[in-house]
Amino acid sequence: MNKTLAARFLAGSETSARAMPPRAIWILAAALMLLAVSSFVLPAFLVNNLIRAFLFAAVALTVDLLWGYTGILTFGQSAFFGIGAYAAGLVFHHYGFSPLNVALAFAGGLIASWIVSRVVSWLAFYHGASPLYASVVTLVLPIVLVQGIYSGGVLTGSSSGLSGFDSFDIPLEAWYLISGVFLILLMLGAWLFVRSDAGKLLVAIRENEARCEYLGINISNLKTRLMSISSLIAATAGFLFACVQMVVAPEYAGFVFGTELVIWVALGGRGTLFGPVIGTIMIDVGSAYLSGDLPYIWKLLVGSAFVLVIVAMPRGLMPLLTGALHGLRLRVGKNAPQRLEEASPLPFQAKHESALVLDEVSKHFGSLSVLNGITFSARPGELLSIVGPNGAGKTTLMRCISDGAESSSGSVQVNGVSTRSLPPDECVALGIGRKFQTAITFDSLTVAEALRIARTRIEKPHRWRRSHVLKLPKAALDVLRATGLDKELERECRILSHGQKQALELAMVLALEPRVLLLDEPTAGLTKPERTLIGSILVDLSSKYGLCLLLVEHDLDFVRAISSRIVVLHQGKIAMDGRVDDVVGSEIVRTVYAGANHHTESVQ
Repeated sequence: MNKTLAARFLAGSETSARAMPPRAIWILAAALMLLAVSSFVLPAFLVNNLIRAFLFAAVALTVDLLWGYTGILTFGQSAFFGIGAYAAGLVFHHYGFSPLNVALAFAGGLIASWIVSRVVSWLAFYHGASPLYASVVTLVLPIVLVQGIYSGGVLTGSSSGLSGFDSFDIPLEAWYLISGVFLILLMLGAWLFVRSDAGKLLVAIRENEARCEYLGINISNLKTRLMSISSLIAATAGFLFACVQMVVAPEYAGFVFGTELVIWVALGGRGTLFGPVIGTIMIDVGSAYLSGDLPYIWKLLVGSAFVLVIVAMPRGLMPLLTGALHGLRLRVGKNAPQRLEEASPLPFQAKHESALVLDEVSKHFGSLSVLNGITFSARPGELLSIVGPNGAGKTTLMRCISDGAESSSGSVQVNGVSTRSLPPDECVALGIGRKFQTAITFDSLTVAEALRIARTRIEKPHRWRRSHVLKLPKAALDVLRATGLDKELERECRILSHGQKQALELAMVLALEPRVLLLDEPTAGLTKPERTLIGSILVDLSSKYGLCLLLVEHDLDFVRAISSRIVVLHQGKIAMDGRVDDVVGSEIVRTVYAGANHHTESVQ
């Protein structure tokens, strides 16, 4: 037992060491030393303003995590700051200051913030919700909270707030150290997280939320957890603010403060962590010195700077300062190289002789019928091609198979399990993998990072460090090696060629270890050699690995060369289902395609 505990301790120490590089330890030590020294040499007025700026910067950091990294534009972090502040103010003002009341106020603020964050997440992050919903809900939140404060009368102090209550009897320099250490540790934790494997999920969601869903990632759950953690951080900052200032007012929970946080993040540089912190401190401290002498001009200057940055530098000022350094870091190659390894295959037990069964699947938009009574089945190891003219409903059929809420009626079963009403991430868990018509990757991530995102459902990513070993199933490795992407793991997806992006997306889908693979025109825009290569890869996936492939394709010659069976779709119905030679040479196919061409010429 002692050896086991020692091994766990050593393993934990090794993980912590790998999570925090030596440079981070030196930077942390330097920041703490600078904080300690400055607390004795700075004038009291500046120290007092910096305490407030540090706490505001902590809240701005949560806005950056939500907006800059994840793409959730939020105006509601001021509400959580206000909840934490008012929890302290209400308890200390009405019940007095004591260690027990401090614990009750702090716990009450955290619990209230967590509950509100869950309500906000429920309203804003349900499956299919537009990102605009989150902005609207978080915009309304501080407005509603402030109206509640106004209506509280004597209890909340109404528009005047609460002041004059007792708090900790410690000097200003001690509060300076407390708030500074709080901000530094928060920045360190955020930095370790965003550079970790799990932190890359935030960027992937911002880049393409739909792709993440079809990689089996529960987006709603991730956003909810991030919102909850951010609310707790903001509430903690609000609690500390009330303790040091001994005053709480509605404006600290209001919409204006929430908007200022967004402006500070935008000016400093969203998606940079350090930019929003520096921007918040500089603007808030500058406001304390200049707003008294130049009350209107100062706000005009800040507003003008915000407009200028949004128009000319959408990522803010920090990327301009760090861009050259980032490029140098990439050139000298300080990142450890990625190593590919073959992953152990997931255990799978067939529950049905057919991998995929569709029964009377229909899709309509009002009176417009797109699919009507689609019924067929496909076996493991079968490469089933679905052909038909434009507008036949092929892509709609792919959506109905991969998203249980898409079809209007009928049923889809994957390995004997119905997908009815299941979101895409749960359909992926049943064994469905979907490749889109246009290759969808994550532009700002590297090839290795994109592939690791695709493995999230199977292998839980590290939260505080980056792994340098990428484990993939053999089918995905075969695609990478055949297309040369195994030599391009550190290359950003945005600079890949069209053919490489198609191959990468296919490898990402195969990383899910699906049993049913949906391919929507995977050879679109490829050269003839690339099409031949992809064709041979698809044949191997069905014959060698036993996958059930559904291929949507227009090129009948390509379909004839690789398919084991063809379904012809026309005007939302199955026109023919049979062997390759029988279907390709049939009168029905010639009529369908000739009719489509004639219709196109008539329109032109």
